Amino acid sequence: MRKKIAFLLTYICILLLAGCSNGKETSKYSIEYLNKEKTGIVEVPYDASATTKEALIEEFFAALSSDPDNVEYRKPIPNDVEITNYSLDGALLTIYFDADYLNMKEVEEVLCRAAVVRTMTQISGIDCVSFYVDEKPLTDTNGKMIGTMYAESFVENPEEQINSIQNTNLTLYFSNQAGDGLVKETRRVHYSSNISLEKLIMEQLLEGPESKDAKSAIPSGTKLISVSLVDGVCYVSLDDNFKNQDYSVNEAIVIYSIVDSLSELSSISKVQISVNGDTSGVYRDNFKLADMYDRNLDYVAKTTENDTEVIEETETEEQ
Repeated sequence: MRKKIAFLLTYICILLLAGCSNGKETSKYSIEYLNKEKTGIVEVPYDASATTKEALIEEFFAALSSDPDNVEYRKPIPNDVEITNYSLDGALLTIYFDADYLNMKEVEEVLCRAAVVRTMTQISGIDCVSFYVDEKPLTDTNGKMIGTMYAESFVENPEEQINSIQNTNLTLYFSNQAGDGLVKETRRVHYSSNISLEKLIMEQLLEGPESKDAKSAIPSGTKLISVSLVDGVCYVSLDDNFKNQDYSVNEAIVIYSIVDSLSELSSISKVQISVNGDTSGVYRDNFKLADMYDRNLDYVAKTTENDTEVIEETETEEQ
């Protein structure tokens, strides 16, 4: 299945103009179009003919790439970018684009991405969307992976939020120098409001600790493919480097460095870790990737009042 899609968007903000039915019967679905000025997206009621999930996906792709009846609106998917494939993995819809996707202007791409994600996540069973371009995960202009996107990833008040910088204290768990325990480290982070906290935590874990008493538990060179949160379960996908064996760090320390750090968020009750989205197999000897892991602080080193938490000012760039 190949469908042409292009993304002509002109400003790095998401302005949602709710479609109004003025009391008329509302449709179950809507398609997100661009407004005439291409400065925001407009929600237009849509009556779908398809009934199955796969058929709805293809129908929505076609609708997003077609000119709307209202001349005041513009299709978010023009003609020079092509969807080469898509896949479904549970609640995650992954859309594959050809290399022409990269020719879009940065701000134009953001608006189109918002329209596609907000439209597709209306389909029952699809909670989040990820983009691949030329068989590689979509990255921003700084080379950072965009990762998994939700409808709420795109704010409704861009003037206040799209470029706003927030700050928070993160509690992270790294390996001790012996590799047989976890060291708790707290750092203050400045970050863009467009970055989810679960992604922020994973990025900070991959950057490694500041404390001299700690080292990274995650194998060197590991990159984050995606991170998503669905019904209290955080799904973390790492690249093949995660399988590199560093036996100086106990396998449980590797797993619970990730699980315990993410579980500091009240919204996360369990964590599942995969390699390139694949949950088959076992990490080293004992940890099945298909399993979901609960918080376990048994590996955390006992602290005293004199133990120092590392509070650092860290800036995370907007994606």
